[in-house]
Amino acid sequence: MYKLLIADDHPLFREAICRVIRDGFEDAEVLETEDLESTLVLAQEQEDIDLILLDLNMPGVHGLSGLIQLRNEAPTIPVVIISAEQEKQVILQAVTYGAVGFITKSSPREQMTQAIAQILEGNIYLPSDIIRASGGSSRPARGEPTVTSRQLETLTRKQLQVLEHMTRGESNKMIAYHLEIAETTVKAHVSAILRKLGVHNRVQAILSASDIDFSVYHKRAPRLDD
Repeated sequence: MYKLLIADDHPLFREAICRVIRDGFEDAEVLETEDLESTLVLAQEQEDIDLILLDLNMPGVHGLSGLIQLRNEAPTIPVVIISAEQEKQVILQAVTYGAVGFITKSSPREQMTQAIAQILEGNIYLPSDIIRASGGSSRPARGEPTVTSRQLETLTRKQLQVLEHMTRGESNKMIAYHLEIAETTVKAHVSAILRKLGVHNRVQAILSASDIDFSVYHKRAPRLDD
C-alpha cells in the first residue's frame, strides 16, 4: 500500500489529484498539506511516505525553494513537482535539484496516473511533449547536455529505438513492452546509451536527445543487436 502526500494550497486541485490517485491506486493512503511548513513537519514525522507531490506555488514556497528544503530535511522521500509551469528550463532545474519527476497540472487523468505509477516503480517521469519542444531555438539551453551526430552514429538500431522511447517519457517496462524485448535487455541498452552519449543519467540522455530526428539515424544504424 502506497502512502502519498499532496502538498498544494488549492483544495479543489487536492481533491482532483486525490481522486486520480484513489482511482489508479485503490489501496493508497493519501495525506494533504496546504503550505510548506506543514509539509516539512509531516515529512519528518512520517518517513514512510512513498512520494510527495509538491506544487511550486503555495505559501512558503518560492520557485524551487520548497523542493530544496524537502530534499535537505527529508532526503529519503521522493518528491515529484506537480505544477502549472511548463517552461522546459524550470523542469530541467527541478530534476537537477533532486525531483524524481515533473507533472503538469494540465495533464489528462490517464497521463497523470501513468506518471505517478512510473515514479513509484523507481523511474523518473518527464513530460515528453515539453522536453522535446525546441522553444523556437535550435540552441540548447544553458546547462542542458548536448549530443553530437558522431555519438549518435555509435548507437545500434535497437539502442536508437530505446533512446527514442526514453524521450517519450517511457519507463523500462513500457519500452520492453513496445519493443517486445526483456526488461533486462532494455536496462543493458540504457547503460550502453549513457556510456556512448557521455551522460551520467537517464534525464541527461533524454534532454540531450530531445530535438533529434530519429528517422535519419535509424536508416544509418547497424543491426548488431536485432
